[in-house]
Amino acid sequence: DKNTSGLLVVAKNEQSHARLAKQFFDHTIQRRYVALVWGNFDEDEGTITGNIGRSPKDRQKMFVFADGSDGKHAVTHWKVLKRYGYVTLVECRLETGRTHQIRVHMAYIGHPLLGDTLYNKTPGTFPRQALHSASLSFVHPITGEPLNFHAPLPEDMQNLLT
Repeated sequence: DKNTSGLLVVAKNEQSHARLAKQFFDHTIQRRYVALVWGNFDEDEGTITGNIGRSPKDRQKMFVFADGSDGKHAVTHWKVLKRYGYVTLVECRLETGRTHQIRVHMAYIGHPLLGDTLYNKTPGTFPRQALHSASLSFVHPITGEPLNFHAPLPEDMQNLLT
């Protein structure tokens, strides 16, 4: 997502790309995101499972096919980090990596992201979706060394929380 802040992986050559792609395919890359979503959760953590594919009504959007009739298998694990009453700061760990997965899954369970103009009918005043790629762990594609990266919340999200 172009308006998500934080970490991303870029391959410097074709061999690295192929090996990183295999790690994504094998679900061995660990990704942790932080999001600010509307509403308060009844529980402290949970898992969202639902196939994600293109919306049959709007090709610009992705859609959860709860009955599994279409789309690709998608799993998002979430955990409440802090409650602010009408909004909640959550950590999301991706088991799969589908287009707009966190945004679509959170909206699907009734907790759309602040500032998300695509999946939230009342996005609020934040100028982008309040989603940050906070940590990324994978094996170096050439050396095999385990790598762990962390990015602090950007200033705009820090100010929002304050």
